[in-house]
Amino acid sequence: MQEKLERRSFILSLLLVSVAFLLLVKPFFTPIFWACATALIFYPVYRLLMQRFPNSPNSMALLTLFMCIVLLVIPVLVVATSFINEAVSLYHRVQHGEIDVSKSLEQIRSAFPRVNDMLEGIGVDIEEAKQRLLGGVMNAGSFVAKNAIEVGQNTVNFFVMLGLMLYLTFFLIRDGERLVNLIIHALPLGDEREHLLLAKFAEVTRATIKGNLVVAITQGTLGGIIFWILGLPAPLLWGVLMTLLSLLPAVGAALIWFPAAIYLYAISEPIKATILLAYGFAVISLVDNLLRPILVGRDTKLPDYLVLFSTVGGLFMFGISGFAIGPLLAALFLAFWEIFMREFVHPEDMLMPPKPDND
Repeated sequence: MQEKLERRSFILSLLLVSVAFLLLVKPFFTPIFWACATALIFYPVYRLLMQRFPNSPNSMALLTLFMCIVLLVIPVLVVATSFINEAVSLYHRVQHGEIDVSKSLEQIRSAFPRVNDMLEGIGVDIEEAKQRLLGGVMNAGSFVAKNAIEVGQNTVNFFVMLGLMLYLTFFLIRDGERLVNLIIHALPLGDEREHLLLAKFAEVTRATIKGNLVVAITQGTLGGIIFWILGLPAPLLWGVLMTLLSLLPAVGAALIWFPAAIYLYAISEPIKATILLAYGFAVISLVDNLLRPILVGRDTKLPDYLVLFSTVGGLFMFGISGFAIGPLLAALFLAFWEIFMREFVHPEDMLMPPKPDND
C-alpha cells in the first residue's frame, strides 16, 4: 500500500511539474516548433556530412545550421522586409491620392453594368458596398503600416526569438537521434507505437513544409513575374501575397490574379487581362494542381480534402505556422486511430453491413 501510494504521488507530481514546464515554455511555442521542423528538414544533410567527418559533430552541426541560415532564414528576411516596405509605400500612395481606389472601383462598376443590375436586383446597395470596400482597403493599409512600425519597434524581440530558434536547432540537429531515443524510452505508449508516431511526425512535417513552401514560392514567383511583365503596380507585394495565399489549397493565388484580370478588363486593357487570365489558369493554377498532390498529399498519405481542411483550420488556430501544424495534427489523428483499430478492435467486433438473406 505504501509503495502504491508513493508511486501515485510521484506520477501526480510528474504531471504537475510537466504541466508547469509546458506553461513556462508556452511563449516560445513558435520558435520551438520551427526549430524542430528545421532540424527535421536539414538532418539528412547533417547525417551526410557526418559520414565524411564522423569525429566532428559540433562542426558539422554548425555547418548545417549555416546552410539553413543561408538557404532559408536570410531569403525570408529579405523578402519580408521588401514586402513591408512596398506595402507601406503603396498605402501612402493611396492615402495621398496618387492611387485613386474610388476611381478604380467606379471603372469596374461601369465596365460590368449587368453585374450592377444583378446585385441591385437582389437588394445589394452598390454605393454602400463601395464605401465599405474603400473603408476595408484603407483599414487594411493602415493595419499593414501600423504593424510595420510595430515590427520595427519589436525588432529586438523578433531577433531574440529567431536566435532561440537557431540555438535550439543546432542542438536538435546534433543530438536529434539521441533525443528521439530518449523520448521513445520515456513515453509509456509502447516502443513500436512511438516509433510509428515519431516517424509519422517527421514524415508529415518534412512533406508539408517542403511541399507547401515549394508550391507557394513557385506560385508567388510566377505571379509576381507576370504582374511585373504586364506593368501592374507593386509586383513584389502581390507576389508575396500570392505566396502567402498559396498556402491555402485549391483557391490560394487566384484570390489575387483573378480580381486583377477583372480590373484590367474594366480599365480597357483586354489584351493584358486575357494574358493574365490565361497565364493564371494555365500556369499558376497548374502548379498547384500538379505539385501539391505530389509533394504534400502523396508523402503525407492524406486525402486532398483533409489536407485542405486541416491547413485552413491550422491557419485559423495557429496563424502562419498552422499550414504545417494543421496537416501534422490530422496525420497524427489518423495514425492514432490506425493503431487503435489494429490493436484494440478485433475484426469480428467491427461494424459490418448485414449479409442479405438468400430466401
